[in-house]
Amino acid sequence: MSNSAITITVKLFAAYQEACGKSELVLEFPDETPVSAVCDRLIAEHPELSKWRDVTRYGINLIFVKPDTILQNGDEVVLIPPVSGG
Repeated sequence: MSNSAITITVKLFAAYQEACGKSELVLEFPDETPVSAVCDRLIAEHPELSKWRDVTRYGINLIFVKPDTILQNGDEVVLIPPVSGG
């Protein structure tokens, strides 16, 4: 089993951007990490985001993916919470 790490870029929108105070993060994760772990890490750091966990959509490299999709080194991840109209 490999214990190497991957580096991804996370684009933040709406509630995630407000909570983190920035529009982009660069994060490191172990190999074989699912994209949902990105959300889990942000919620661990910003518990107010927990209400968005079950309704957030995930994108990797501009394609919507399932939460259990495995991240690859260099991926660009987007977390998209529901967007209110207006």
